[in-house]
Amino acid sequence: MARLNYQTARFLISAPTLAQCPADSGAEVAFAGRSNAGKSSAINALTRQKALARTSKTPGRTQLINHFSLGENAELRLVDLPGYGYAKVPEKVKLEWQRHLSDYLQRRASLRGLVLVMDVRHPLTEFDQTMLGWADDQEMPVHILLTKADKLKRGAAASALQQVRSRLREWEDLVSIQLFSALKGQGIDTLEQRLDAWLLD
Repeated sequence: MARLNYQTARFLISAPTLAQCPADSGAEVAFAGRSNAGKSSAINALTRQKALARTSKTPGRTQLINHFSLGENAELRLVDLPGYGYAKVPEKVKLEWQRHLSDYLQRRASLRGLVLVMDVRHPLTEFDQTMLGWADDQEMPVHILLTKADKLKRGAAASALQQVRSRLREWEDLVSIQLFSALKGQGIDTLEQRLDAWLLD
C-alpha cells in the first residue's frame, strides 16, 4: 500500500472561518482536542517537526483553523482545529469558535476523518462527546489518540484504553482508538497507517 511522508508537511494557511479555508478539494484530516490534550505535540510528533503546530504553555492558543499541506501540492492536508476548554476567552468568543468548528465539520466536503486527541488520564470530556456527536451526525470516521500514555504505567494505560473502548462500543463502526505518546514516539506508525487509509482512499 502507498505510504505518505508526513515529514513533508508545510504550513499552508490559518483561517478564522470556513469561508477562508483553502479550496474544498482533495482530501484532508482534521485534529481536534481540548486545549491541553497534546494536539499540537501529536501533530509535531507525526511530522517529525518540533514547531510545525505551535505548542504553548497557555492552553487555547489555536484559535484559527490551521492547514498544513503534505508534499508539493495542497491537495492533501492536515488541519489543526481550534482547541478550547481551558482557554481564557469570553463565553461569546467560545460560542463563535464552536459555530466555526461545527460549520467546518458539517460542511467541509474534503474532510475524510477526524483525529480526536484526548489525554489518556482524562478521556471523554464533555468537549470530546460533543465532537463525537457531530461526527456521528455526519457519519464521519473518528480515530481517537489517547495521548500522554507515557504518564501512566503500561497496565494502567492498557486499562484506560479498554475503558474508553467499552464506553464507545455503540460507535465502534465509526471509531478506532489507540494509545499515543509524543514524548516517546509511541503509536506514530499506527496513526500514519490510519491517516494513509483516509487520505489515499
